[in-house]
Amino acid sequence: MQLEHRYAGGMSDRLAALVAELLDLNVDVLVIPTSQGIRIAKQATTTVPIVMITPNDPVAAGFVDSLARPGGNITGITRLTRGLSGKRVELLKEAVPGIFRIGILTGSVTTGIEDFDQAARRLKMTVQALEVRGPNPDFEGVFEAAAKQRVRALITIRDAITASHLKRIADLAIKRRLPSMNEDSLYEDSLYMEAGGLMSYAANDAEQFRRAAVYVDKILT
Repeated sequence: MQLEHRYAGGMSDRLAALVAELLDLNVDVLVIPTSQGIRIAKQATTTVPIVMITPNDPVAAGFVDSLARPGGNITGITRLTRGLSGKRVELLKEAVPGIFRIGILTGSVTTGIEDFDQAARRLKMTVQALEVRGPNPDFEGVFEAAAKQRVRALITIRDAITASHLKRIADLAIKRRLPSMNEDSLYEDSLYMEAGGLMSYAANDAEQFRRAAVYVDKILT
């Protein structure tokens, strides 16, 4: 078996070209762990099987018709971790009772902040969106803006940009004395925690990829 690996490096505008490149190689199956990548692949092919690994509801996102009967050429794993936004806010509030404004740091993902906002309002807190963009995101500028906006804690939404800079984000949070939580853990040993983040609350990514490999095996045999 031959594996072809492609990485967009946090630049979502490269995804369509990378998917097209893999399809030109006549791959037997595509494994895609990002929502934008899944959407692009679905538009690009109706014949090559796609194994998704997504934190979103794949039915609501329009990837599949239903969980029981996906239809089309897409199957795979959903972690539904975006649905845990309220619980993350609650845990951060319990860990740091005095906080009143939470910053939500995001890169390529532009959805999901409203879920944090709803949970924060129930706890009499407010949410401040903090956005970084591009291959060289200005994290220092974002943290400076957060300080001016009186952000007292940070939750990072994991996406193609932020996932590549976990250590940098954790370092800046420590420097600014911001208790921080990562929306998702990269591996079983949680790199964000090792980098200095306060906590992480999510499904086990390594296990999800092992389960996705089972789908690939069934497709190819």
